[in-house]
This record gives sequence, C-alpha cells and structure tokens, in this order.
Amino acid sequence: MEQQNNTIQAEEVLQDIKAFESGEDSKAFRHTSSHILAQAVKRLFPEAKLGIGPAIENGYYYDFDLDHRFSDEDISAIEREMKKITKANLPLERYTLPRDEAIRFMEEKGETYKVELINDLPEDAEISFYKQGDFTDLCAGPHKNATSSIKALKLISVAGAYWRGSEKNKMLQRIYGTSFPNQLMLDGYLAMVEEAKKRDHRKIGKEMDLFAIYEEGPGFPFFFPKGMVIRNELESYWRQIHTKNGYQEIKTPLILSEDLWHTSGHWDHYQNNMYFTKIDDGDFAIKPMNCPGAMLAYKRKMYSYRDFPMRVGELGQVHRHELSGALHGLMRVRTFTQDDAHIFMLPEQVKDEIVGVIDLVDQVYKLFGFKYHVELSTRPEKAMGSEEEWNSATNALREALESKGMDFIINEGDGAFYGPKIDFHLEDSIGRTWQCGTIQLDFQMPQRFDLTYVGSDGEKHRPVMIHRVIFGSIERFIGILTEHFAGKFPLWLAPVQVRLLTVTEKFNEYAYGLAERMKDEGLRVEVDGRNEKIGYKIREARNQRDAYLLVIGEREAESGTVSVRSNKEGELGEMSAEALIDKLKEEIASKAY
Repeated sequence: MEQQNNTIQAEEVLQDIKAFESGEDSKAFRHTSSHILAQAVKRLFPEAKLGIGPAIENGYYYDFDLDHRFSDEDISAIEREMKKITKANLPLERYTLPRDEAIRFMEEKGETYKVELINDLPEDAEISFYKQGDFTDLCAGPHKNATSSIKALKLISVAGAYWRGSEKNKMLQRIYGTSFPNQLMLDGYLAMVEEAKKRDHRKIGKEMDLFAIYEEGPGFPFFFPKGMVIRNELESYWRQIHTKNGYQEIKTPLILSEDLWHTSGHWDHYQNNMYFTKIDDGDFAIKPMNCPGAMLAYKRKMYSYRDFPMRVGELGQVHRHELSGALHGLMRVRTFTQDDAHIFMLPEQVKDEIVGVIDLVDQVYKLFGFKYHVELSTRPEKAMGSEEEWNSATNALREALESKGMDFIINEGDGAFYGPKIDFHLEDSIGRTWQCGTIQLDFQMPQRFDLTYVGSDGEKHRPVMIHRVIFGSIERFIGILTEHFAGKFPLWLAPVQVRLLTVTEKFNEYAYGLAERMKDEGLRVEVDGRNEKIGYKIREARNQRDAYLLVIGEREAESGTVSVRSNKEGELGEMSAEALIDKLKEEIASKAY
C-alpha cells in the first residue's frame, strides 16, 4: 500500500511539473532565476562580465566571461548565494534609459557584451533594465515580481559556449540551472533526470549491442543484429497494419535530379538541409523527403475518380544535413527511414481520410502504452499557396479533430511550407514528450507536379493529397522505445526472447535441445553454456535485458522443466517446456507491453 501511495504521489508531482512547464508563467519564472544566478556570480566574482541569460526548456542558463574556471566548489557557493537572494525577497523594478545613457551605464560597469547588444538594437527600440537589490541587468523581460517567488532551485552543469554562437568569438562559461515553485517539484524533476540518464538509449544501445554511431560517420547510425531484430519487427508490423488499411507499398530512389527539387519547392525552402552530388555532369540531390518521388510514381498513368482514395506507403530512407552540435544518438541523425505515406483523394473524401489516419495513429501508440496530445499547426511566414487554400486545408484538419472529439492545441505559424498539419506528441513512461506522427494536408504539390485524375464528368481534375507518418523516423522511434521501456522491450520486439543459462556444462545438451524446440516454434533463443558461475551469467543476462531467463540445473534436466524468470514479472517458478512455449507464443501474439 505504501508503494502504491508513493507511486500516486510521484504521478501527481509529475503532473504538477508538466502543468508548470506548459504554463505561460514558467518563462518569466526561469528568466528571473537566471538573473538571480547572474547576481550571485557578480557578488562572488565581481570581475565576471555578463553575457546572456535566457529561460530555456526545463530551466535557464547564463553566460559569463571570467578568467577563473568555475569549479564544483564554486558552483555550490553560487547556489548557496542564490538561495540567500531568493530569501531576501528583492522586488524586481523595470525602467528604461535612452540609448546613450544605457550604453554609458553599461560601460561604467565594464559590461562590454551588454554594450554590444545595445548597439545592435534597432534605433527605435525601447531599452529596458531590471533591477533587484544590488544587481541591474539589460533585459526585455518578462520577470516575476520578486526573487522570493523562486522557492526551489538547482544548478545543473557548466559548459563552454561561444559568444553569440560564433566560433570567431570568445568562449564563455555557461552555467545551466533549473528552478520550481516548490521543493517537491524540483525533487521530482531531478529524479526524472536521473531516471532519464539510466534510460539513455545510447547507453542501453551499447550495453545491448543494438546500434552505434562512429566518428567515421557522424549522424549515420549502424544497426547490429539485435538492433535489426527490433527494426525488422517494427517494419513488419507497419506493413501488416498498412496492408490491412488499404495501403500499397512503393520504393523510390535515394538520388534524383536537382530539377525535381525546384519543382517540389524544396530548393527554395529546404536546400540548406540537403546533400548534393554530380552524376554525368548533371546536378542531383540526395532526397531529404520522399514526397517528390511519390509524385513521380503517381504520374506514371492516368487515374479515375473511382480509384480514390489511393493510399501509397513507403519506408523511405532520407538524408538531411543537421548541424554537428544538434546530433544526438538516434534522436537526431543525418539519415533515417520515414514511414511515409501519401493519400490521393477527392475533396469530399478529405475528412474521412484524415479521421482514418488519426485512428491508425491511435492504434499504434496505444500498442506501446503511449499517451499523447495533439497540436494543429497553421500557415508559416514562408509558405506556398494562397491564403484561401490554407484556410480550407486548416479547416479540414480542425473539423476532423473535432469530429473525433479530440482536444488539441493551436500551434500558430508552425505548419510545413506546403500545408497545415496535425502533430502527435506522445508521452513516454517518465513523462517526457516526443513529436512523432504528423498529418499534413497539401494542395500545393498536386499543382506543382500537375497531378490529375478523370472525374465523373469525364474532365481532368486535381486530387487533394495527405502526407503522413506514424513512427516518424524508424531510428528515432527505436530510440524513444528504448528509453520508454528502459531496454526491456515487449516480447514481440525483444532481440532475445529467451536465454537459457546452465548451472554447469553437463546440462548443456538438455539446454541446446530445448532451445531448438523453441526456435522451431519461432522464438528467438540463445544458450549460455559457458563454464561460468550461474550468478555471473544471470547478472550479464539482466544487463542484456533479455525477456525471459531459464535456469537449468540437475532438477530441471531430470524433470524436463525450466526455472523461469521474467525481466518484468520477476520469478515465475518451474514450468514445463510446453507450458512456457504456449505462454510465450500467446504473449507475442497479443503484443502486450
């Protein structure tokens, strides 16, 4: 009962953290925290020059120019000084100065970086400052009313950061921190961070020998046999549900003529993220997206209105030039496989097709136990097409969501350059959210590629098109699943479903015979028959997160049974081989998580 109460309390704290992070107040709260950090540093290190100190996701940072290198002891002292400042309940006072006075004020303080920022402001910009006790900073806000609103804070790390992000500028010291309205929320957040470190897919991927990224190919992942099991099972499941839902699969080339990307609009909107090459003196691009290839596949013949809706899917590998600093394991790579699909349809079929995709997304995410929320992203500043077309497309997406009774957030200006979109943000087992699935309604590409069909009137008409993904990126989804399940994948995905561990080598014959029986039933089985202590074998197998461990000693060999341990349910005791095989096959078929 006590454990259950602790779990409930932890979930309540997690919900409080999520509510705080998603609220408008959190930015001002964290911004004030960064000023408290800067004030503490200036008190302890008066010679430090101030850079910038914004609020960021889950916290804040401040950059400092200081010849002295911050040590762990310094960070502890700064944190203690910050807590003194919060307890002092210093009010935050905002005021403005004319440009000349503002520059002079910062020059007198020796704040050369602030002078540079003021000089870069537009001539008509209002130059504002925030004062709290003995500390004043150039700042546009927003802020809290007093330092005492910050009830719990923690400095997280120190890193190097070039001034204004340019390698041509001086390297400053950046101190990261976080803060919350109460200690419970801070403790809950820090516990979540520690849990996230344990679940880091890069760490687990190495321990389980699933995948790796080498210096010889930054951002280009390698998948090893066990990682390929997970990948192949996901792709097999994808094909199964898409065939059932009326999709046909295609495959388009990795490299296509540069002219194609001018036609699609990617050249004008996406070329900085693309790779290019020359073939036979011609200019070609390595595809960053699958859709132009799908347009060519459509154009190979003429269709009738009776052929619609036409659902075409592709597990297509794409390449995108990501900055080296943005690369992160499988979460942000330079090549990945999109579970893409394009649906060509009549205007009157749009709503039903969008609803069908929503249902498919819901089916997939529930399979893994994911909760999710939905965002509707509208026209960006740089977009193709008329406002009328965008309004029509946005309304169609909104109506589909409303018909499903789904709550959604409007994300203004974050649509794709060719159309508005619905984004699905799934929540993992420790409360983090990941944007994966998307539905994009597109009136532009059918026009740009002159796609047509013959209507009931015998005339040519333009189809409407949906772009959509569910996993998003297969690689990224595997990274998310690895962290969501902490490497303990559902049995149908587990690289090793059963590992047999013999107490001594004399039981190897029984173990290998049993393994063959299980393999004949389609199970993924490995035998550890090494001459090692059973405790060592068990610890190693647990580190590999194998789904079921079967210990085989004299008793099991004589009775024809196995001692079973599940990595999720714990010790299950002795079972007959037949009973265990039936249990495993049932669990695999159900795809239980």
